[in-house]
Amino acid sequence: MSGIVKTFGTFTALDHVDLTVRKGTIHAVLGENGAGKSTLMNVLYGLYQADEGQVCLNGEPVEINTPNDAIAHGIGMVHQHFMLVDNFTVTQNIVLGSEVCRGAGILDMKKAREKVRQIIEQYGLEVDPDAKIEDISVGMQQRVEILKAL
Repeated sequence: MSGIVKTFGTFTALDHVDLTVRKGTIHAVLGENGAGKSTLMNVLYGLYQADEGQVCLNGEPVEINTPNDAIAHGIGMVHQHFMLVDNFTVTQNIVLGSEVCRGAGILDMKKAREKVRQIIEQYGLEVDPDAKIEDISVGMQQRVEILKAL
């Protein structure tokens, strides 16, 4: 991300912000309340549109106007406030929107559960795929959000 500017009316939330990340690394965006961290991530994820600047992937400019654009480019986001359905299982929450179907739009829970178990194992983020969100701790819910992003 380079030269990102985002204003809301007369308030400048981001003033020519640059952010470079490398594949396979973990980064933290730190700052006090109101510093623009969430705004910057919302621009990267396509929830907000930058007034100026550009986003590049592998050195090439890309347009990210929606979360679907971000996801198509391999960009995920764990939101500050969880976006989980409390009475759904971990598996249902992770596959929601990218359902594994077996014809006629019916969710294939066996395939979905296996896909979720593979992701859990691959990243070492242990959580019960069959647990309901409302029955697990906030820490486990955060793992589910991370698994959704992955």
